[in-house]
Amino acid sequence: MALYQSGSPAVQNSQQSSNQGYVAGVDIGGTNLRIALSDTTGATFGKWSTSTVGIREPNAIVRLIADGVDTLLHQNAATRANLLSIAAGAPGVTDTDSGIVIATSYLLGWRDVPLRDLLETELAIPAFVDNDVNMAAFGEAHAGIAQGTKNFVFLAIGTGVGAGIVLKDELFRGDNWTAGEIGYMLVPGTSPAPVERGNPGAFEAIVGGEGIQSHWQSIWSEGSTTLPVDATATQIFDHALENNPLARAVLALSSRTLAYAIYNMALVLNCNLFVLGGSVGLHPVLGEATRAILRDQSARVQPRVIPSSLGPEAQITGAVFRAIQIAKTAALSA
Repeated sequence: MALYQSGSPAVQNSQQSSNQGYVAGVDIGGTNLRIALSDTTGATFGKWSTSTVGIREPNAIVRLIADGVDTLLHQNAATRANLLSIAAGAPGVTDTDSGIVIATSYLLGWRDVPLRDLLETELAIPAFVDNDVNMAAFGEAHAGIAQGTKNFVFLAIGTGVGAGIVLKDELFRGDNWTAGEIGYMLVPGTSPAPVERGNPGAFEAIVGGEGIQSHWQSIWSEGSTTLPVDATATQIFDHALENNPLARAVLALSSRTLAYAIYNMALVLNCNLFVLGGSVGLHPVLGEATRAILRDQSARVQPRVIPSSLGPEAQITGAVFRAIQIAKTAALSA
């Protein structure tokens, strides 16, 4: 367990929070758990992280969250009595009305976990849970590059691919909470066979980090590149900048597939802004190649494709601002 420091849109503040109290934002990953403590203005008073490798049981994750919150409160000479609310993002389909994480990736393997109830029982404060990509979109809307934009799509491209869709200033989740699960979009040249939830979909098999690695491995040959066969997606994109033909071919397929998906979503949603996030999505060569392809398309549809200004802090920033919203709502109804 450790404190972590990272760039954040929230103001880093070492002084005691005001009498308004604190809120906690949580980012639950398949291998890592991060918590930020903030006041109701968004000023950050501490951050904490720990590994979740080998920990899948929901109650164990909730206990880790409680430990992290307690650590941050103690560092600020505060107790749980000073904590107003908490919001958590999880990597999976989430019913925000009931606070249930319906399904997560294989790294957690959760099914129908009542995470909101678990957090409220443990900490005795109002809680909110959502999909982590939606949390990132919420962060961009409130403290990032999408501030003041009523309609936009946040594309999280890391190991897999997901989208947070904001329409008329509201996150759009769909009838079954699966809006934005674009990793499962069908893509020409891939298998149309049904994919079980939690397994990679056709689109992320081309654009996601694991899919890019698989493509690289399928065309790799000794002597054609200085990169190893197990190179990561970002290493492959770095190699593409050096004009390696093999890496350029991988980049071409990924960027073309991403550009077509953005073009189609722009047509359907009549949305002009697409924000790229995630370790793969933030690589500049992918963004530039995608924009170049879009420039060659119809002048009627020219979506802006820009990198996230929050980077890896988008999810936890969104969780903090959601917790602030929950705290203010609870105060008005008290």
